[in-house]
Amino acid sequence: MPRYDKYHEAVKNALIKDGWTITDDPLTVEYEDVFLYADLGAERTLAAEKGKDKIAVEIKVFGSRSLYSDFEKAIGQYQLYRLFLGKVEPDRKVFLAVSREVFEESFQRPSVKLATTEFAVKILVFEVEKEEIVKWIN
Repeated sequence: MPRYDKYHEAVKNALIKDGWTITDDPLTVEYEDVFLYADLGAERTLAAEKGKDKIAVEIKVFGSRSLYSDFEKAIGQYQLYRLFLGKVEPDRKVFLAVSREVFEESFQRPSVKLATTEFAVKILVFEVEKEEIVKWIN
């Protein structure tokens, strides 16, 4: 089993507060010869019987000395999860979860903005202490 990130419980609690039901902790991503784990799987019912929103969440701390080393790994994982989940659960959206502090300090850099835009990265920004979602970026 994968090791939980430092903010795993904060993100999980923030999703629950936001009306999501945690369905997988972790979410197993299995496609042919690939067997990976995304941090969380969640869903919530849409209004008027339109079905359910389903998401996979990969939580990243960005705690090393190099933002870009952490960023390369995060983007790589994100893209792989999106690729393989797209084959087995095409209705599940993948989000990269980052703290408000990391988002404000690092994800506002032009190079990071360019990469997240070009790679169409969906971002969930959360407040660590309050365990709340601050922003969804689709």
